Amino acid sequence: MKSIVSFNVNGLRAAQTKGLDEWITKNNFDVICFQETKMDESLADPEYFKKLGYNSHWHCAVKKGYSGVLTLTKEKPKKISAGFNIKEYDDEGRIIVLDFEGWSIANCYFPSGSASEERHDFKMKFLETTYPFFKKLVKEKKNVILVGDYNIVHQNLDIHNPTRKDNPSGFRPEERSWLDNWFNELFDDAFRIKYPDQSAYSWWSYRAGSYQKDKGWRIDYQSISKSISQKVTDYKHHKEIRFSDHCPIEGIYDI
Repeated sequence: MKSIVSFNVNGLRAAQTKGLDEWITKNNFDVICFQETKMDESLADPEYFKKLGYNSHWHCAVKKGYSGVLTLTKEKPKKISAGFNIKEYDDEGRIIVLDFEGWSIANCYFPSGSASEERHDFKMKFLETTYPFFKKLVKEKKNVILVGDYNIVHQNLDIHNPTRKDNPSGFRPEERSWLDNWFNELFDDAFRIKYPDQSAYSWWSYRAGSYQKDKGWRIDYQSISKSISQKVTDYKHHKEIRFSDHCPIEGIYDI
């Protein structure tokens, strides 16, 4: 069994001040995928995660204090690949792929479009431009688990107020249609395999007591290749963990 956690920490150093390390040590996950680390590997203590029992694999943004992904693994990967080979996205540190014997883990931070219409357009361009990369990834590596903050609500069940009319980025028809294609063609939604009718959220706005009222969105996913979708044994939203505006999501896999 492998326990794989995905977590948008919204700043790694900030999460560490809130008890992140103790939580990692207590749970002893096999793989931990962080998004939005907001720090450069050059600023990190190279021994830090080793002391917790993990190998660390970074893909950082060029801009300091922005974006970035980090994957921690107990087992050393056979191969490490960072980036899409598309400069405007790779400069933002958005994906790292690790290959193990018989399977691969991809850690991806999809752009948010909530800051402006310009960023929403950038997000839609990202989705369109990178889809062939993901398609090739699944075709070549076969058994892939692709985790991360997708910044898209898929079903009405995945948002507390699906009847809203203000058309926010993250809940627009064109994004949700893209995710329909994603789950039809490339992957299965690991959470929905185990819990097809359950409502659970992974992100809550810091505004207006959204977390306390459970007014959330499910925008963090663990997607699994259809070839190994039967390997999902359990899935959890760790809602009680409040190191970020997201909560960690954990998939348990028989791989």
